[in-house]
Amino acid sequence: MAILEALTVHLDQKPIYNIEYSDSFQGLADCIEKLGYKERKICVVSESNVASLYLDAILLLLEKCCKKAVSYVFPEGEESKNLDTVKGLYEKLIIEKFDRNDVLIALGGGVVGDLTGYTAATYLRGIDFIQIPTSLLSQVDSSIGGKTGVDFDSYKNMVGAFHMPKLVYMNLKVLDTLSIRQFNSGMGEVVKYGFIKDRAYFDWLNANKANIISKDFDTLYEMVRRSCQVKRNVVENDPTEKGERALLNFGHTLGHAIEKYMNFQLLHGECVFIGSLLATIISYNKGLISEEDRNLIFDTINAFDVPKLPKDLDIDKVVSYTKNDKKVTGDKIKFILIKKIGDAYIDMDVTDEDMKQSIVELLKTYEGCK
Repeated sequence: MAILEALTVHLDQKPIYNIEYSDSFQGLADCIEKLGYKERKICVVSESNVASLYLDAILLLLEKCCKKAVSYVFPEGEESKNLDTVKGLYEKLIIEKFDRNDVLIALGGGVVGDLTGYTAATYLRGIDFIQIPTSLLSQVDSSIGGKTGVDFDSYKNMVGAFHMPKLVYMNLKVLDTLSIRQFNSGMGEVVKYGFIKDRAYFDWLNANKANIISKDFDTLYEMVRRSCQVKRNVVENDPTEKGERALLNFGHTLGHAIEKYMNFQLLHGECVFIGSLLATIISYNKGLISEEDRNLIFDTINAFDVPKLPKDLDIDKVVSYTKNDKKVTGDKIKFILIKKIGDAYIDMDVTDEDMKQSIVELLKTYEGCK
């Protein structure tokens, strides 16, 4: 078995790329040939850990279906997601004489996908690229929708562009190689879809929690597919984040601030989980959600071993970091809150005091915990 299913993403009601689900990499060659890349050069961009697992196999496949295949590998981690790494990739493409007809492939998680997509958007004013996401987080979120970018002076995703891939190819079997921590991090983006858009999906996730944690293949396939459908629908309605797409930032405003405060020692999905807890507290404090929903969200998130914030956290500093968020308009933050599970909205009136109080309350929940 190779290709299990394809989900098409549209722009202005026209199909622009497919998300292909598979249980191996074997169907990739056929996909590339169908895209008309047989006479083009392809550069596979990856990070050191993922490259050690999959790069040789991908290059072997590409040798049969493109003019020339080369690779560019950088050190793993968020600290590599910067313009210096992009510069190194530009130099590689220039040395290999890549022109506007040639192609990049992002083989890795969110860091690789964002950086490769940004390079593709800016090299020679734009070339094609393909996403091969290898983490749960990148499969359900960052590989879909064309948001690309890199960090700048520790400000997350401050430099970027919208640039749609030509293909997203998902080998779901790679999820078997993820550590528990990396897998749980990806769940930070998965459960978000239930919070903001789909109560039935949220209930399904809770009902199938044991199978998800044990990485049952059929359950993960259904989970990834349904997550992608939610994100696809939002992206199609709002491709450049003028409105509804901002809902996907649930948990991200304070999550990004905590990510920066912790000097990126916590994974992105872990920070999204923490930010989601804080957004839930704010929603509850504003009288938007019931205590039952608040507790249900907490129970769902805490099933995935979310790290605790340090008790001596500098709350003022964390809140100050939200002022540098891309979602700030004037002096107002586009904060995503929920009216009930499955129904989110953009709130422009969340205050510093609201955020500080939510952190204080979250820290209090740790009291008595082991």
